[in-house]
Amino acid sequence: MSVITVSRGSFSGGKTLAECLAGRLGYRCVGREAIVERAAASGVSHQDLLDALLKPPGFLDRFKHTRYQYLALFQAALAEEVKSGEVVYHGNAGHLMLKGARSVLRIRVVAPIEKRLAMLEDKLNLTGSEALDYIQRVDEERRKWTRYLYGVAWEDPVLYDVVYNLENINIDQVCNSINTLIRSCQCFQFSPECQAELEDLAIASRVRANVALNPPTSHLEIEVEAKGGHVAIRGKVTETDERKEVERVALAVPGVATVNLDELMPSTQV
Repeated sequence: MSVITVSRGSFSGGKTLAECLAGRLGYRCVGREAIVERAAASGVSHQDLLDALLKPPGFLDRFKHTRYQYLALFQAALAEEVKSGEVVYHGNAGHLMLKGARSVLRIRVVAPIEKRLAMLEDKLNLTGSEALDYIQRVDEERRKWTRYLYGVAWEDPVLYDVVYNLENINIDQVCNSINTLIRSCQCFQFSPECQAELEDLAIASRVRANVALNPPTSHLEIEVEAKGGHVAIRGKVTETDERKEVERVALAVPGVATVNLDELMPSTQV
C-alpha cells in the first residue's frame, strides 16, 4: 500500500513506467496535470500554477512570493492526493515534496540520449537537432528549478531509493523489478505509522497553503510541521495580529488540534 514517485528526464519513459506499475500493482496513476487541477480548485489560475512549476529561475524572479504560494498549493494538493496510499505519481519533484514519508518509494528512470531522441522525434515530429535542443533545454530548466527551490542536484542518486537505466533493460523488466521490491520490502508497506506520517504531511501542507491563500497572511512565508494533530509553525511576522491570524487559519484546518507559534516571531527578533 505504498506511494511510488517516478522522476525522469523528458522522454525517458517515466510516464510509461508509472502506468505499467499502476496496472501491475492495482494502484492509481496520478500525473502532474491532475494535481494542478486539484490545486487550481482553490481559485488560482491553472496556467500560473504550471508556470510556477515549469518555468526556470529568472522567469518569476519579480514574483518569488507568488511562486512560493503556488508551490505551497501544489504540495498540499499532492499530499492530500496520495495520503491514502496505493498511488504512483509521476511529475514535478514528487520525491522532494513528499520528503520524510517513509512509505514513499522514490524511483528515478534514465535513458540514453539516443532512446530519448527517438521517442521525441516520433511523438513531436522533430528533426534530430531540434529534438536534441528540446531535451537539453528542458533538462537544464529542471536542474535549475530543483537547485533553486530545494538546493539539491536533480540527478543526485542519493535523492532516490532506486535508479533504473533503460539502456539495456526495458520498461516491462523495470516494472517487474519494482513490483517484486514493493511486495517484498517491509519498509515500503503502509503501516499505521507510515500512514500517520502522510496524514501529518497533508495537514502541514494544507496549513501552509491556507495561510498563503488567506489575504491577511498571504504575504508570509512559513514552515509547518504536524504530528498527531499538533502543529508547529515557524517563520517571521511583521505584526502581532498576524500571529493570531495564522493561528486562526491553522486551527480551521481539519485534523489540527493545537498550534505552537513559539518559533513564529516578529521579524525584528529574527
